[in-house]
Amino acid sequence: MKKLLLLSFALALAISLLALAQDTTKAAQTKQETAKAEKAPTKAATVTGKVGTDAKTFVDKDNKSWTVTNPEALKGHEGHEGHEVTLKAHLDATKNEVHVVSVKMGKEEMKETTKKEEKK
Repeated sequence: MKKLLLLSFALALAISLLALAQDTTKAAQTKQETAKAEKAPTKAATVTGKVGTDAKTFVDKDNKSWTVTNPEALKGHEGHEGHEVTLKAHLDATKNEVHVVSVKMGKEEMKETTKKEEKK
């Protein structure tokens, strides 16, 4: 009877250790996948929209608001009501952040600027 009890205890201990080892392996694998996703370089995307008055926000054509991580890149484009720009930027949808690589003024604004210069 003692042998049976000891054998049952040893078997239960072995099974619980195997289950714990599997769980630890899955947790480590999940951590590695998360780290890879965070480190993955984002490809620059082209987005059209409007710059906020403080150049710290950007609203795209779908009315989604983004926080600009480098507002100095938008200097000169902020504070213009209805001023449309096209950004080449790295987007982080999980944080709603955008890192501006380059800025181009919208086509309508460029046409108006050219017309004003021609009148002078």
